[in-house]
Amino acid sequence: MAEPTLVEIFGAGASQSATAITILKADLPGLTASATNTAESLLAGIILKAAINLTPTNRDNNPDQSIAIETGFDQIAYRGTTAYYQAARNITLQKTNTAATIDPDDY
Repeated sequence: MAEPTLVEIFGAGASQSATAITILKADLPGLTASATNTAESLLAGIILKAAINLTPTNRDNNPDQSIAIETGFDQIAYRGTTAYYQAARNITLQKTNTAATIDPDDY
């Protein structure tokens, strides 16, 4: 099998050059696109989009896929006396056991 493509992970509008990545906001689930989206809202949309195809099952069936995103245990978290809904997403990165560091070039 082949490594997942940029379009499979980030949507039909995704592209890259030697120096930039382009991901269309319209491809990010749940995001209301605007000129003032926060960095956190963009990251949340990217994680939700990538989670569609980067599943543990797909990783287990494809030796060329190294990353999986799965839902963890959502819960209520407190900061002081304020309750927050905490949505958990577990991201695992696997590679041959040669070093104990994360090097983006390995994935």
